[in-house]
Amino acid sequence: MTASPLLSDTALIFGRYARQTLRSKFQILFGVLMPLLYLLFFGPLLTGMPLGSTGSSWQVLVPGLLLQLGLFGASFAGFAVIIENGYGVVERMRVTPVSRLALLLGRVLRDAALFVFQAVLLVLAALVMGLRAPLAGILIGFAFVALLTLSLASLSYALAMKVRTPQGFGPAINSIAMPSMLLSGLMLPMTLAPAWLNVLSHFMPFRYLVDAVRSAYLGSYATTTMLYGGLVAVGFAVLAVTVGTRVFRTAGA
Repeated sequence: MTASPLLSDTALIFGRYARQTLRSKFQILFGVLMPLLYLLFFGPLLTGMPLGSTGSSWQVLVPGLLLQLGLFGASFAGFAVIIENGYGVVERMRVTPVSRLALLLGRVLRDAALFVFQAVLLVLAALVMGLRAPLAGILIGFAFVALLTLSLASLSYALAMKVRTPQGFGPAINSIAMPSMLLSGLMLPMTLAPAWLNVLSHFMPFRYLVDAVRSAYLGSYATTTMLYGGLVAVGFAVLAVTVGTRVFRTAGA
């Protein structure tokens, strides 16, 4: 498929799901509730504590909460496909000439737009509570949220196409998301962990994203931390979209 039909198909699918999201104010606002609660009730506990970072406690916590938003929100995005399967929506899409890649991209781009919007709300609340970070660093953080969402939403939709039941999908996602959160240092830097746990966390790709966003919030852009984080984020996104597209093709979605 040439670029033009792919773009038009992607815009069509994106518009369909974006309109659904805009009609659900509950979905837009509720997704940011858990990170906001962490910000309100956990953030003040870290104020003044030695976190092994040159920045403030807010410059440590907020980047982690941004990626936590993408991690849990995008990981559970596949529930929407399971519901659509139950109503026959996927079956009806099967007979259309729309590109399978567009069927995936339209969905994940809607998810990326939603979670970046929620990330903006979270950062605004953090600024009120005392966060101070350069504008460029904040914008880089939003870019990482978008890339993480593209990656995890693609894999989530692919898994949902294979599992097809909430009973199997939910536990599978939890078994991946919780260790990912604990080993990536979302809440606290892994440099505070025991040496063996810190070493183990380097095998978790999300750690490099968290470290990169924290570096950006400190205004440190030309660092190996930023380089590794960017490479991992882009590489993971390309791999995830490729896997997701292949599953959508073979499943006929």
